[in-house]
Amino acid sequence: MTDLATLGQRIRHYRGSANLTLEQLGATVGIAGSQLSLMENGRREPRLSVLQSIAAALKVEVSDLLDPAPPSPRAAMEIELERLQRSAVYAGLGLPVIRPSRTMSDETLEAMVGLHHELARRAREAIATPEEARRANTELRQYMRTQNNYLPAIEELAQEQLRAVGHATGALTHRSVNLMAKRLGFELIYVSDLPHSTRSVTDLENGRIYLPPASIPGGHGLRSMALQALAHRLLEHHEPESYAEFLRQRLEINYFAAACLMPLKQSVDFLGKAKSDKNLAVEDFRDAFGVTHEAAALRFTNLATTHLGMTVHFLRVGEDGALYKGYENDGLNLPTDVTGSTEGQIVCRHWAARRAFERTNRTTEFYQYTDAPTGTYWCSTQIGTAASSEEFSITFGVPFADAKWFRGRETTFRQQSKCPDPSCCRRPSQELSQRWSHKAWASARMHAHVLSPLPSGTFPGVDDTELYDFLEAHSES
Repeated sequence: MTDLATLGQRIRHYRGSANLTLEQLGATVGIAGSQLSLMENGRREPRLSVLQSIAAALKVEVSDLLDPAPPSPRAAMEIELERLQRSAVYAGLGLPVIRPSRTMSDETLEAMVGLHHELARRAREAIATPEEARRANTELRQYMRTQNNYLPAIEELAQEQLRAVGHATGALTHRSVNLMAKRLGFELIYVSDLPHSTRSVTDLENGRIYLPPASIPGGHGLRSMALQALAHRLLEHHEPESYAEFLRQRLEINYFAAACLMPLKQSVDFLGKAKSDKNLAVEDFRDAFGVTHEAAALRFTNLATTHLGMTVHFLRVGEDGALYKGYENDGLNLPTDVTGSTEGQIVCRHWAARRAFERTNRTTEFYQYTDAPTGTYWCSTQIGTAASSEEFSITFGVPFADAKWFRGRETTFRQQSKCPDPSCCRRPSQELSQRWSHKAWASARMHAHVLSPLPSGTFPGVDDTELYDFLEAHSES
């Protein structure tokens, strides 16, 4: 659909080509020149009958006027300048709106557009702080909770792509992923010199997706990374204009990749049968589709409520007890700060997510019932190791009533949690406080990312200079 600014520019362009003044064209179509001027400036929408008259007078088709493309590079810059001057960033400066005149040179216009782009970039950089990221992430988590962590439009998109390459059963192969890329006009290329701040790089000009030569630590396999890169194109993402938009795009591409690696029908069939056998297990789901334990647990949360009729929770917790990723729609009271953010908050030491670290044998899943203020929950927890060699736990859990569907329900391990009551595990007993208060000194361990600002750039967290150097080097090869 053509916006009014582009429509006005196209009318002006064809009027100039016909060597007609505003008054001359206005007289021909039966409207005042001043009214036509408002249309050309994008401030008034012409009726269809008037638009047909204008097209006839200019000896062009109505479709020529409604073409969404600017009629010239100069017009494109004028439209962009007008759009940028409507932004909240510029409006907040209280400066007048400047309308480019015929006498304004292309160089001046280009400089003004460039200044506006830099102003917008600096505004985005200023808010791309850890606090802004946490607020945006909290809003996104709360939204996904209302959706039961399920996105049907992306499910359908993934199914369409899988059908197109003939994938029907079993784990998705690298060959199938390559075929999906080729259908979109991309070639997958594996290189050892990716910019350190990227997981993959897509060269839109040359149709290439650059990936690392082997799976990077942390469980992001090559299939998943390639699918995420393809998802950006399939979902028609553009450069994010805010950290919230960046996070939403990340969630959508991760969801698409998971929906391809663990397709909807096969996954629901597999989980449905396991449920009927009362033998549900994240590790079986993981092994059936050749993915990581974390990916399987997260995918389980996508499908559990909508297709299996059960509410669930998911946690990724560091060995220090900090919550790094969490989802729940079963009432489990996740720890939050005053803004509602869960990231970095310490989970109850009685939860399975932390008790699992105490085991000597960590190769199998750990099962536990937890009595909490909001009810009793059954949990399954698996320990993993990050690239930094630090351990983390992945927990998938359900309310007590749904434990009957899962393997491990017979566990006798049970804990009681009173969190968020500080007396549960956040505040030492009076006896210990009296014994050790002011008699010991500890040097706190601090996560550097807590205070670090997010790197500036076109994409949050990505070094533009390194990225563009990489693309330039590989475009020549």
